[in-house]
Amino acid sequence: MSESTREQPADDHVVLGTLTSPYGVKGWLRVYSYTSPMEGILDYPVWVVRQGERLERRRLLQGRRHGKGLVAQVEGCDSREAAEALAGAEILLAKAELPELTGDDFYWHELEGLRVVTRDGQVLGRIDYLFETGANDVMVVKGSLEPEAIDARERLLPFLPEEVILEVDLAEGVMTVDWDSDF
Repeated sequence: MSESTREQPADDHVVLGTLTSPYGVKGWLRVYSYTSPMEGILDYPVWVVRQGERLERRRLLQGRRHGKGLVAQVEGCDSREAAEALAGAEILLAKAELPELTGDDFYWHELEGLRVVTRDGQVLGRIDYLFETGANDVMVVKGSLEPEAIDARERLLPFLPEEVILEVDLAEGVMTVDWDSDF
């Protein structure tokens, strides 16, 4: 997996992170990154910053690791007051600007919403979201999101290609898994 995201906007962008709070007095902000590795967010020179419904393109002027997190300064933010005004904003990137992946790599936003079907044809539901656990990524599959699901249960499936994940067909919107529906 190459990118983790939280909530997906209903447009052509993915959420890369959040500007959480001011850092210092010169307009720097603490950054919570959903990318993996976390510093990957600093590889994008222009961020789309979303506050409510407003989107603004802002150049990333500087960014670095600070303690266990990141701090950054963006264009037009040169005081603590300006940083306070941006606190809580999401950092977006146009999906078209994401690096192209090869082989069996997928962005999380590509997997979210896929219909999950067992090898024997039982529909478990749809992937609502994914999260990291350290050992492996986990898919949250909700039966309530798919009318043809065998039940409305929420299932946690490990993202283990070739063990649990047998096939991903993005064009058809289906993931085939080797999973016992009783789990």
